Formats: sequence, C-alpha cells, structure tokens
Amino acid sequence: MTQLTIVIAGGGAAGFFAALSTAHHFPQHRVIILEKTRQPLAKVRISGGGRCNVTHACFDPAHLVKFYPRGHQALRGPFTRFQPLNTIEWFEQRGVRLKTEEDGRMFPVTDDSQTIIDCFLNEAKKLHIDLQLERGIQSIERQNEQFIIRLSGEETLLCDRLLLATGSAPKTFTWLSSLGHTIVPLVPSLFTFNLPTSPLLDLAGISVSNVHVKLPAFELEQTGPLLLTHWGLSGPAVLKLSAWGARELHQVDYQTQVVVNWIPEWSEGDVKQQLLQVKREAGGRQVSTEALFELPKQLWRRLVMLAQIESEQKWASLTQGQLHQLMMQLRMTSLDIQGKTTYKQEFVTCGGVSLDEVNFRTMESRRCPGLYLAGEILNIDGVTGGFNFQNAWTTGWLAGQAIGY
Repeated sequence: MTQLTIVIAGGGAAGFFAALSTAHHFPQHRVIILEKTRQPLAKVRISGGGRCNVTHACFDPAHLVKFYPRGHQALRGPFTRFQPLNTIEWFEQRGVRLKTEEDGRMFPVTDDSQTIIDCFLNEAKKLHIDLQLERGIQSIERQNEQFIIRLSGEETLLCDRLLLATGSAPKTFTWLSSLGHTIVPLVPSLFTFNLPTSPLLDLAGISVSNVHVKLPAFELEQTGPLLLTHWGLSGPAVLKLSAWGARELHQVDYQTQVVVNWIPEWSEGDVKQQLLQVKREAGGRQVSTEALFELPKQLWRRLVMLAQIESEQKWASLTQGQLHQLMMQLRMTSLDIQGKTTYKQEFVTCGGVSLDEVNFRTMESRRCPGLYLAGEILNIDGVTGGFNFQNAWTTGWLAGQAIGY
C-alpha cells in the first residue's frame, strides 16, 4: 500500500485519539497532528477538576445515547462498535486503570489528568506520530484529491487525508462551509443559571441530593443533585437541564423561569398529609426550627419565610393558606433566570457540522471525500459526566480505523 500523509487538525481529545487509532490501524502511513497552541490536550487536563472524567459506566448503547441532547440517533451505531467498555479496555492495555464513582463517572485511579495525557503522549511516541505544536492553520483547499493546508508564515502542507477535530473553533466552520458542509449554528451548552434576584443567593454552598428542576416555558425537566451558588443554581440537575434546553434558552437570551421541586420523591398528597400531621403533633413548636423532609436547615427556614410564615410562628397557628403556601414552596419554588455562567472551565457547545453529511461508520464527510470529522466539531454534545469525552473517543477511533484506505 502506498504511504499516505494523514493530517489531524486539533490536538485535543478527539484529534489525539483519532491520531492514535490511525497510527495503530495504519502503521505504514505518516500521521501528523497540528495543534495551534503549545499545549495539547488542554480540556483533558482541566476535566473533572484536574482528575479527568474519562468516560461513564454505562455499557448499553441504547441507554448511553440518552445522555446526548444532540447526536443520540447518530451515535447509536458507533456505540455498538466503540463504547465505554472499549475505552476502559484501551486504557488498561496501556497500563492506565480507571475507577467508577457512585454517580457512574469514571476517572483514572491516580485521580490525575496527567496520567491520561502521559499515556497519550507515550503512545504517540511509540507509534511515531509527528506532533507539531504552535502550528496554526490559515486555510484549507481541496485540490486533485489532496488537501493544501496553509500554515502561518506562508508555509504549506500537502496531505492525502485530513481529519478535523478542532472543536468549536469558528475559523474551522468557514473552511467546512467552503468544502460544502452545512453548519448548525453554535450555542453554549452545559452552563449554570444566573438568578440575580433569587432569595436564595445567601445560601451559597448548600446542596440538595435530589431535586426536580423544570423550565415550564419549554416543557423541559430534569432530576438530580442541585447546588446553590452565590450567582444562582448549579449542580448536575441544572447542567443537564441547560444541555437539553440549550437552544431554547439561547433564543430567549437566558431570560425565563425555573421551577424547583425540592422533594420530588414526595407526592402532593403525602406532603400535605405530613404537614398536617406535624401541625397536630408538634403544635407548640416553631415551624422554622426543625427541618422536615431531610432538607438542610437553612434552606428549610428560607422556604418557610417564602411561604409568608413568621420565624417565631408555631405549627398550631398555621392557617390552611399558610400550609398551602409552604407546600407550594417545597414543591414549586419559582425563580427567574437572568443569564448564564460557564460551568467551571468546561465550555461545551451544541451545533456544528450537520450529522446527515457524515458517514458514521467511517466518520468521512459525505460532501468532501478524504475529509474526516471527529468530536465536538460535529453537532453532538452530551451532558456532564464523561459523555463528551466518550463521543471524542468513539468518533476518533472510528475515523482512525477507516481513514488510511
């Protein structure tokens, strides 16, 4: 087989994994990674608070795709070929063991993202991959079944196959449009809610292990842990809701209402019965002093206040109207979203290359032969928990096992 020059644009998770897969499947070809910064794998380094949330312990492809607000249908086939079990095996074969936390997230046992980075860099060296740093691409042209890549300083590079894994870099989408692709507009995903007028802002740091959050305007809802912050709401429930509502929230400029049910495991009837029982049995005690439903005490006191119940008021003196208001605050606290904040340093977007323009068996473009795509450049995004990395590993691996033919 003739030696091909294969260029991978982007030294992030998807690009690096695609390069490793390419060099493994086609050792006879020349594989080059072009990374515009001086530090490859930057997102890998910061993921999971520096521990690197490699993947998620969900091993049923039909269930796994449910964690992707965009791309779930396209990923069904790819996940039957390379899923978290394959990711675990890939790392273990290279001496990196992963562990599973209670919520299903998987990390290296070292709890250090450098373990993953070192694994990739060592593997790249073994496979003779040409990693070129601080190599920004200025333009890409298709000519005579090859690609002409113009680099900074008037230098050009000719290659037979090109894989783009540059994430959400705007310049890339200009090139892709010129090569015939449709770009779904990019908007942020995975963010927290800003609530500048929230009566809960001074309770920052309090978390509740299981709440139900809803965006009534869009009929979207999620359940999970929630964290009160000094700017509003965060935690897995909010991040999942932001991912599923990314486009709708963008359209209303992040100005809408969120409704929180602090005790979703309790039905309305059971809550009412419990409140009436406490009113009967603890009539002489103050409502604000003892938290019910295992809620944090400070949060309970605030919800009591929002129900128009005085801090000194006793259970016995509660009116039917006050009991109803307390039940409403427990099950339907309504708060105004007025903006968003990026979740830590983990910036994720929805949007990108239209998925019907890509062959998901090979990750080759249907619009431009010889062009391959992997990772976040596609209109695919997952919720938090290792799912975006799994998309990078899967699409990168698939591209790498096909690109050398």
